[in-house]
Amino acid sequence: MKTLSLLSLFVFVSACTFAQTPSPEDQIAAAIQAGPEEQRADATVLGYNAEGQLIELRKGSNQLVCLADNPNKDGFNAACYHSSLSDFMARGRALKAEGKSRQEVSDIREAEAKAGTLKMPEKPATLHVLYGKEAFYNPKTKLVENANLRYVVYMPWATQETSGLPLKPMVPGGPWLMFPGTHAAHIMITPPGK
Repeated sequence: MKTLSLLSLFVFVSACTFAQTPSPEDQIAAAIQAGPEEQRADATVLGYNAEGQLIELRKGSNQLVCLADNPNKDGFNAACYHSSLSDFMARGRALKAEGKSRQEVSDIREAEAKAGTLKMPEKPATLHVLYGKEAFYNPKTKLVENANLRYVVYMPWATQETSGLPLKPMVPGGPWLMFPGTHAAHIMITPPGK
């Protein structure tokens, strides 16, 4: 009886701790909305199983990789990125899973990129992020609602001198170069006021 009570408590706590994982179909439908419309149908999609593990939900046939919203995190955040960023993104997820801080993740990836052990894109590669604290996927309409889009174009090692970009937005929503001269140098384009 005591074992049954402990088991019941464990099941109850587990159910309360983790949000219900959306179906693979809903995760795919939501995640691909972060990417360009003409590339969505053939994108690879990574999402979550019932245990909260990141898995491949759909194998694609083009260069776009989409990452579904994590149901165990507040708000909504799905992303699609060029496949040349796959190693960079996977390494970041692995280091975060090890409990590394944001700065540690950056420092480790920087060192690995400089050493040539972390493959970085050789040409500009885009990350599209669909996000928002109040954003959500509506399974009835099959649309992500109340979300914003942010665009990040990775250009490893780019500087203001090599790109001609400003180091802060010149106008609200304007492009600017973030982390110049590093492996994570990128053009940031965020909607005004977001």
